[in-house]
Amino acid sequence: MTPEELDKTFEDAVERINAHTEPFPADFLLRLYAYYKKATNNYERPSSRKPIINAFKTNALFQIKDITTEEAKETYIELVNNYFLYRK
Repeated sequence: MTPEELDKTFEDAVERINAHTEPFPADFLLRLYAYYKKATNNYERPSSRKPIINAFKTNALFQIKDITTEEAKETYIELVNNYFLYRK
């Protein structure tokens, strides 16, 4: 996949998630959050009002600290595709 194709596929996956109206499982959201932040090179600190949520988000980011932006995009796309493929 070319970098342009990867970017387009990633953007499509983000749109698919944003258009979904049902709630997502919390663990899935944390993984999406971490991979999205890494994929978009967004290094802002988590900004939830609840410290425990910030701790979970920080932990999720820490767990993927050694992957590339491209790997983050690919994993995000895979997570989204698998979620919609296997959800009940």
